[in-house]
Amino acid sequence: MNENIFRENLINALTKEQAHVSLQTALENLKPENRNKKPSADLHSVWQLLEHIRISQEDIIQYTLDPDWKSPVWPDGYWSTTDNKISDEEWNSSIKKINNDLNHLIKVINNDSIDLCSVIPHTKNHTYLREILILIDHNSYHIAQIVQTRKEIGDWRSD
Repeated sequence: MNENIFRENLINALTKEQAHVSLQTALENLKPENRNKKPSADLHSVWQLLEHIRISQEDIIQYTLDPDWKSPVWPDGYWSTTDNKISDEEWNSSIKKINNDLNHLIKVINNDSIDLCSVIPHTKNHTYLREILILIDHNSYHIAQIVQTRKEIGDWRSD
């Protein structure tokens, strides 16, 4: 196996448009007034989905790297409950944190001294690869929800 291609494929799955749109594309041109609009009372807004991605991604990455990390309480600690208007500052800060955390994980993936198939030392049987795959799967799922939410609230591009 070519290890460099393997690592590159993982990074591409996290950052590029493979079988789905990227987070950047999913959020592109969303009207600020629709950031916290829900298709129905029992569904999440784009903001809540974005924050869930941010919080969950941080949790997965920190769990992987920090033996002292304490995860948020499930499920409440993983979701924003605000229905307030989301400021540009809050919006941009969330996206910046997501990108910063993702860049941190990419450095880990690119670190040749880490065997991605090895068990993370402070876990019983979780590998780096497992955590990366969970993050790819999780982010993909919720990015699709963002697209669907935007379609349902009438704020999705028409191609």
